Amino acid sequence: MAPAEGWRTRRARRLAGLPWVRREDRADGSPVRFVADELLVLDEHFATARQAFAEQGFAARDIVEEGDVPSGFRRVRLPGLDVARAARRVRVQAEAAGDTRVAAGPNHVFVSTPFEHAGAYGPPCPAPPGTLPARTDGTEEVGVLVLDTGVWLNSPLPKDRYVAEEQRDFESDVDIDEDGITAGDAGHANFVAGVLLTRSPRVQPRLMKIVDTFGVCRETDLVAGLRQADGYRIINLSLGGYTLDDRPPVLLTAALAGLLTSGDRVVVAAAGNDGQHDRPFWPAAYAGTSAPWRRRVVAVAAHDGLRIAEWSNTGTWITVAAPGANVTSTFVNHERFPDGWARWSGTSFATPYVAAAIADALPGAGSVRLAAEAVVGGANRRYGRYAGLD
Repeated sequence: MAPAEGWRTRRARRLAGLPWVRREDRADGSPVRFVADELLVLDEHFATARQAFAEQGFAARDIVEEGDVPSGFRRVRLPGLDVARAARRVRVQAEAAGDTRVAAGPNHVFVSTPFEHAGAYGPPCPAPPGTLPARTDGTEEVGVLVLDTGVWLNSPLPKDRYVAEEQRDFESDVDIDEDGITAGDAGHANFVAGVLLTRSPRVQPRLMKIVDTFGVCRETDLVAGLRQADGYRIINLSLGGYTLDDRPPVLLTAALAGLLTSGDRVVVAAAGNDGQHDRPFWPAAYAGTSAPWRRRVVAVAAHDGLRIAEWSNTGTWITVAAPGANVTSTFVNHERFPDGWARWSGTSFATPYVAAAIADALPGAGSVRLAAEAVVGGANRRYGRYAGLD
């Protein structure tokens, strides 16, 4: 077994060992992961959901309603619920009644996008130190909200160049194994922040932990993080996942609609690293939907300088490609990474490359929406059928 395959297998086992995660496999073997026993449903279709629960043998007293969802939604938990069956039951009846929205769905599980599937390049490898350009006096500072893992203090990241909701001492609670895999979260946010700072002296990342130590988050976690987006015009989402029947996630759709329908804001999202060519990876895939705010989502594939990386997801919903293979950035200081820098690959790292370019274009464009359009429109290289940044 190749080292990268061994790494991917161990990551998959860690995820499979989480008792709160369930999966449903498609015919091609690709999985959809979601929270066990939980259903998210629109208020007006809750009566149908109760019928679906009764069909599975549940009584009204069995229903437990969880909080942390926006107005207009219910989040219910029933131990032993066949979530996929219940969601499809509600959807079918809602569509028969003429409601074209996704009326119900699981609380989907999303992963950071080198997680378990960083392609042929495998886990992070030590790299010689790179450079972080100094901020020029008088340069307009652009905040970029990064919803990601926690941040390790033992890192080359300059403390005055970012804001973090949660920081920890690396040596105190994490070891790195022979393949560079951490027992906790893997320095992913440190790496993403380094790409942002390397590419643009304007950016000040705000790093918010929503992804847990296994590299995963729930749809409800992502939505809770998006509620903190006020004041940030660029949101970096180096994470994502697949959904039941490839339909848009019910709660995330409403959250992004509220965030992007008005105001000046864009979401830059990773395309995923499974080498899929026909399957939407959310939230990036919103760029290819009919949502009126779809142009505020920039879906980023990864290239290796010559072509789209074989492990990068692609599809009609891709907006632009950016460098994502063997990227060098800040990681963690450790005996295996003595300089604190690493090389790593994934659409996770193509994404902040684009977010930084939008930040750089913002002063001249006048709005972040126009800055995003300028960056995509100015991508003068072609990688297959996609425009790409060098």
